[in-house]
Amino acid sequence: MSRRVRIPIKSPREIDFMRAAGAIASTILQALAKAVEPGRSTAEIDQLAASLMRQHDCKSAFLGYRGFPGYTCISINEEVVHGIAGPRRIMPGDIVKIDVGIIKSGFIGDNATTIPVGDVPQATRHLLAVTEQSLYQAIDRARPGARLADLCGSVEAYVVPRGYSVVREFVGHGVGRRLHEEPQIPNFRPSGVTTTLLPGMTLAIEPMINAGVPTVRILADGWTVITDDRKPSAHFEHTVLVTHGAPELLTWRPREALPEMLGLAPL
Repeated sequence: MSRRVRIPIKSPREIDFMRAAGAIASTILQALAKAVEPGRSTAEIDQLAASLMRQHDCKSAFLGYRGFPGYTCISINEEVVHGIAGPRRIMPGDIVKIDVGIIKSGFIGDNATTIPVGDVPQATRHLLAVTEQSLYQAIDRARPGARLADLCGSVEAYVVPRGYSVVREFVGHGVGRRLHEEPQIPNFRPSGVTTTLLPGMTLAIEPMINAGVPTVRILADGWTVITDDRKPSAHFEHTVLVTHGAPELLTWRPREALPEMLGLAPL
């Protein structure tokens, strides 16, 4: 992270495009989350995403990216990220991670959430609550003049004392005209000197937090990431704009009731 990188600064016009893309990405993600129910296949959810993207006159940022075959990433239980939709049926007790990235007018909105299905164990719901809160801990640090290292380190500092671990092989990223722009945004404090955040930077912040060990592996499909110990993993993501004051959520959506488990008021 000490390497010199060029982080794109968006112009006011580009920010307007980013706001529009983020709003659509959030709308689609919320609709998909409501469609998650026992008995539905992940392919059905992905096809609903395709239909919604057509309705909003946008394209998937994932389909075809380095050969990825889905409109969205759908990952269940011990699957961390990059799950491929297919015939698998959603079952009661599952946690379903949906990652939606769209392209509208040449700009990308990227966001993700984790949905508990039915009677999910209390320990797993707590994992979700802690992961989502760690995202907001990081977002609060996306302010002008702040160090990127402080944003990144806030995730690990929040989740580890609560008994969880941070995936280190996959990280958040800058986002804009391309799905992955500078900077890389790990969920742990990087070594070396990191950049100072400036107004106009747009960041995809996305904690990936495991109930057990931090290590992961990739399945034979070349995409799906799972936890080494097969314990559950949670994933939440927002696209965030650094402003001259408080950070702006470009993919704003209502928070779940999950923060109540931590004694927190939903934002």
